Amino acid sequence: MTSFKPVLKLTSHYSMQKIGIILFLLSCLEAHAQDVHPNAHSHNDYAHTQPLWEALDNGFISVEADVHLVNGELLVSHDRPNGNEPTLQQLYLTPLDSLMKSNQGHIYKGYSGTFCLMIDFKTEAASTYHALLQAVSQYPSLLCQTHNCPLKIFISGNRPVQTLAEEGYKGIALDGRPEDLGKGYSVEQMPVVSDNYNNWSAWRSNSVPVAGELDRIRELAERVHAEGKKLRLWAHPDNELAWEALLEAGVDLINTDRMEDLSTFLKYR
Repeated sequence: MTSFKPVLKLTSHYSMQKIGIILFLLSCLEAHAQDVHPNAHSHNDYAHTQPLWEALDNGFISVEADVHLVNGELLVSHDRPNGNEPTLQQLYLTPLDSLMKSNQGHIYKGYSGTFCLMIDFKTEAASTYHALLQAVSQYPSLLCQTHNCPLKIFISGNRPVQTLAEEGYKGIALDGRPEDLGKGYSVEQMPVVSDNYNNWSAWRSNSVPVAGELDRIRELAERVHAEGKKLRLWAHPDNELAWEALLEAGVDLINTDRMEDLSTFLKYR
C-alpha cells in the first residue's frame, strides 16, 4: 500500500491556508485493493495523530467521528468542545470528497466495496442531523441511496430515529441496535447493527474461549446477517485473540484503537 505518512508529516510546516493544497496532494495517492481490510473499524478515529489518513494508510474501511453541534458547526470532539476543535468538513468530508473524485468514485483506487463514515452524535439528534444534511449537501458525491455505495454515512449516538421516520430517508443512514432487527429497516437505512460487547459475552480473552462463551454473539450475528447487515460490537477486548474469536463468531467490523496491529493481523490471518 502507498503510505500516506510521509506527506502527512509536512502538515505541521504549513499554515491553515495551505491545508486545501495538502488535501489535494493526498487525494492523488493510491491504495491498492489487496491491502484493504473489510473488517477494520477505527474507533474514535479523530483521536489519532492524523485522523482518517492513518486509517486509510492501514487499509481500514470504517472510521468513527464524534460530533457536537456548536453555533451551527459540527465540531469533532469526544468531550464538550471549547470551540477550537476541527470541523467534520475539515477532518472527513472534504478529504473523502477529494479521494472519491481522484479515484473514479471510490475511496480506495481499485476497491469497489463500501467505505463507512460513522458519525456519533453527542448533541441533540434532530438539530445535529439537519446540520449534517446541510454540510453533506456541499459534497454531492458523498450521498448515496443505493445498497452498494462507495461511501456510506450513518449516525450513531443520539440517533434521529423519529426525524428520519417523519422526513424519510435522504441518504444518511442509522447505526442499528439489536432491538431494531425485525422492524423493517432496509440495508440502505441501517447498514450496520452495533452494541456493547458486554451485553453479549463475559469472555475477557485471557485464554481461548470455551464452548458456549460466544454463542450469543453467533446467534446475534446470524440475525444481523439474515437482514443483509453487518455486525459491530464495541468495548470488546482489543487484542489478537479477541479479534480472531470475534471474526469466527460472525462479527463483521472489528472495533479497535490499535490500527497498525489490527492491519497486520488481518493481512497475515
